Amino acid sequence: MSSLIDQEVRSDFRLFAGRANPALGKEIAGILGVNLGKISIGPFPNSETRVQIEESIRGTDIYIIQPTCEPANENLMELLITIDAMKRASAKQITAIIPYFGYARQDHKTTGREPISAKLVANLLTTAGASRVMGIDLHVPQIQGFFDIPMDHLTALTTLANYFKEKDIENGVIVAPDAGRAKLAEKYSDILRLPLAIMHKRRNGNNGQDVKFVELVGEVEGKTPIIIDDEIATGGSIHQQAQALAAAGAQPAYVSITHGVFVGAALERLQHPSIREVVVTDTIPIPAQKQLDGKIRVLSIAPLLAAAILRVHQHRSVSQVFKEQHLDFPV
Repeated sequence: MSSLIDQEVRSDFRLFAGRANPALGKEIAGILGVNLGKISIGPFPNSETRVQIEESIRGTDIYIIQPTCEPANENLMELLITIDAMKRASAKQITAIIPYFGYARQDHKTTGREPISAKLVANLLTTAGASRVMGIDLHVPQIQGFFDIPMDHLTALTTLANYFKEKDIENGVIVAPDAGRAKLAEKYSDILRLPLAIMHKRRNGNNGQDVKFVELVGEVEGKTPIIIDDEIATGGSIHQQAQALAAAGAQPAYVSITHGVFVGAALERLQHPSIREVVVTDTIPIPAQKQLDGKIRVLSIAPLLAAAILRVHQHRSVSQVFKEQHLDFPV
């Protein structure tokens, strides 16, 4: 495979993958035409994480791929220790590529005496020695401001939207699950040239885990909805949204999300007949047993990350990746 990384700069470029999503790291390396860096990661007998960089990285630009998905604490600690090892091995620059940024939901205080864990994680990454962070579809874009180092916020929007463009869904409608996703839904609507509907929901009880849908704005009767969101965790909201749309006369819904967390009763809920197909990316590894015999379709995010890594390394605009697809997304 020919390399996208120019021969003259390959000597100062290293791509590593942690244990959270090694398959994604291998795919990115294949697209770029480089080998993954040699690294040994494992537990000490007392369960602490041991990291050993097995090649010289002095004076190199490092890119380490590690989503902080389940088990979140273990994967986050592994990333921090790996960054520290690279810093102490005299790497010139360390870019932490975190396709799924854990603790992003804890971006503000919802009641008294709570942490803002997203800010804490941003501080930890900086203190560990990261020079730059790259993420995909943060739970809220404002998390970019938690970092005192450059933060590239990418989006899987075009990857997901292009899938639906190829399907050419007849009589479709884009559905925002709440007002906070309305702007993202508008971008889907523009790309797919489909009408838009917005659901309004209210959380109450059980620390906001119970969801009550209050109102649906837009016409969905007889249409095929495409519900968009950033992630599915337990699947409770999506389950209720799809049933509410069905009650309003809609056809079974497609679901388009970036991060398939899928914990608790999520897979059982996604089996509901009001949901036709769930389309996700591989920011988080989704094993075959979680793909519900094809009902969950996994798209590769590797081409997007490879393009962004290449542009960062060659000091070119990352925003241009999206502008070339006629999408204004500031990075």
